[in-house]
Amino acid sequence: MNAPRVLIADLPAHAGRQVELAGWLYNIRSKGSIRFLQLRDGSGRVQGVAVKDECDPESFAALPTLKMEASLLVRGEVRADDRAPSGVELGVHAVTVVHNPVDDYPIAKKEHGIDFLLEHRHLWLRSTRQEAMLRVRARTATSMRRFFDDRGFVHVDTPILTGSIGESAGTLFSLPYFDLGDAHLAQTGQLYLEAACAALGRVYNFGPTFRAEKSKTRRHLTEFWMLEAEVAFLDNRGNLDLQEELVCAVAADVVANCEPELRTLGRDLEPLHAVQPPFPRLDYGDAVARLQAAGSSIAWGQDLGADDETTLSQAHQQPVFVVNYPRAVKAFYMKRNPDDARTVLCADLLAPEGYGEIVGGSQREDDHQLLSARIREARLPEEAYRWYLDLRRFGSVVHSGFGIGLERTVAWLTGTHHVRESAPFPRTMGRIYP
Repeated sequence: MNAPRVLIADLPAHAGRQVELAGWLYNIRSKGSIRFLQLRDGSGRVQGVAVKDECDPESFAALPTLKMEASLLVRGEVRADDRAPSGVELGVHAVTVVHNPVDDYPIAKKEHGIDFLLEHRHLWLRSTRQEAMLRVRARTATSMRRFFDDRGFVHVDTPILTGSIGESAGTLFSLPYFDLGDAHLAQTGQLYLEAACAALGRVYNFGPTFRAEKSKTRRHLTEFWMLEAEVAFLDNRGNLDLQEELVCAVAADVVANCEPELRTLGRDLEPLHAVQPPFPRLDYGDAVARLQAAGSSIAWGQDLGADDETTLSQAHQQPVFVVNYPRAVKAFYMKRNPDDARTVLCADLLAPEGYGEIVGGSQREDDHQLLSARIREARLPEEAYRWYLDLRRFGSVVHSGFGIGLERTVAWLTGTHHVRESAPFPRTMGRIYP
């Protein structure tokens, strides 16, 4: 009888039975008449043990010819083994070679430079560390979606090609769009979400975002994924509460479901257990005073730089909100602060341990006249925003929203230094390959 094909992750349920695995060889070593095969299939990793007298002779003879990343069908008996991470090993009886590479695998056990690894990113993803990173990223994205789905939010797909600028005109990727002039790759889906929230009340999107920002810091990518939420009849205070609830829920869910992966990545879990409400809320003016006291040259009216965010976030054991930034350094759509007309009702949420901003949000300007003035002040093409202004002409209400960057959140959750490691195929100023 043919052995059933099973995933490595399911092997413990088949202890004592004959099974077949379909996967790849990522290491092999010999000790006398025994061959030890390290196998992976995407669901997990397991050791196969081929003993000469117990393995098909033809298969056993072929094992020394196998190169790293050979793809195989391996048949054998699942054996309980308390020493193995998964609690089992596979006694190998037969091996069918699907493909044995001609060339040596370029990523060896020795240390490689980051440029080499990025050049071979398509293969680097197979490493234990990168596999763990992708699993945490997937769980983080699932957790974010579930948070909003469970609260009755409606998922709305917003366009990637747009004629409206959502952020700074200096960070646009533009391309010719038939006979209609230039289109832009979306910096944000927020403006469209505002239209959707007037129809559905509570909405979110989740997709790629593009910023032609000439920055080489460890926190910047030119293409990244962002979840954005928009809520009608929600003010700035309620917006901060929602962000706080989301970040706490996601951190708890990732720790609960990805502990093995986090430990593979060397993450200290204690700081993640400390992510509990309420988060500190620090006024921008107070933040500037703290930074100046710490030796920063920042002046009131300037945006916080990466080093400033690092300094502030290192002073806290949990995420911290910086609120009420100056109008001049924030987007045109943010609501003017009624208590200080120099500032807007907004906040950036800085992750602790020096990771900096992971969430940015605000109450939106709901007054047609004030929003029109801001568009002119920002020297934006008014015709392109005619539809956006219509939202203030027909049933305008107090509303707020925010965006949370997936890669930055994953970098913080995993304790990863550079955000490029949290993207499967990172896009930076100097790299678009592979």
